[in-house]
Amino acid sequence: MTQSATVKTGRHAIGDGEPVYIIAEIGINHNGSLEQARKLIDGAIFAGADAVKFQKRTPELCVPRDQWNIERDTPWGRITYLDYRHKMEFTYEQYRSIDRYCRARGLDWFASCWDEEAVEFMEQFDTPLYKVASATLTDLPLLQKIKDTGRPVMISTGMSEMWQIQAAVDLLGHDELMIAHATSSYPCPPEELNLRMIPTLKALYPGVPIGYSGHEVGLAPTWAAVTLGATFVERHITLDRAMWGSDQAASVEVMGFHNLVRNIRDIEKAMGDGIKRIYPSELAAMKKLRRVDTTQPSHANS
Repeated sequence: MTQSATVKTGRHAIGDGEPVYIIAEIGINHNGSLEQARKLIDGAIFAGADAVKFQKRTPELCVPRDQWNIERDTPWGRITYLDYRHKMEFTYEQYRSIDRYCRARGLDWFASCWDEEAVEFMEQFDTPLYKVASATLTDLPLLQKIKDTGRPVMISTGMSEMWQIQAAVDLLGHDELMIAHATSSYPCPPEELNLRMIPTLKALYPGVPIGYSGHEVGLAPTWAAVTLGATFVERHITLDRAMWGSDQAASVEVMGFHNLVRNIRDIEKAMGDGIKRIYPSELAAMKKLRRVDTTQPSHANS
């Protein structure tokens, strides 16, 4: 494995020297509606994203038993938390529809699986990778289940200390691994984003693509993450930040996502290669404005 190693995910390669892989996380912002999910997919395509991501849970495994019967107000009325979690999950047929919809449009799609049964469910679809959510980074049996699929794995590092990140890396190995710096606050205040963790992770794990999963309000920190070397970025996408749902306020609306992608592509062009040169576009100004020219100094041996 070299320091320029990349991870192949279907039509894309993720790593240093490759275009930033941009993920529009739909997550649960579809609110259980396939129609809304399709609108979010369309929005991601319009914005220029490379992929959309969903979340897959088995409610009985992910919801603590003492919370099953707690009632809450939802778009379906006042129902138990377990019933609400079931209404937020898509069926096999609905995911098959999503699979066809994305493939027909040349868009990657995948999911973060929150339990081992969810991995088995997602194995029915040929997605290019799996995502490990920050909340499940310490679930080592889940990580092993995902590793056993043989697919590339992207992990998020929110709510974790370095030793917990290292334990996950030790289990998963460096090959086919991607690590996303993240802070799990929704929305996250700027002073807790700690973007300098991106070069820190790049130094700690050479050859492993390092990225950024952001939950802040605004776009500037994500652009800054790209200048710091993020090889992939993930932001939640929404049709309306005022919609019902726990992630909507920390999400980016479609036009905002379009601006996010457009400026990331401009930043990629602007970063250059670090080698100083005179560009053809400078020649006319140099001829007109430079009054004193110099020759390249010689370096005679002493």
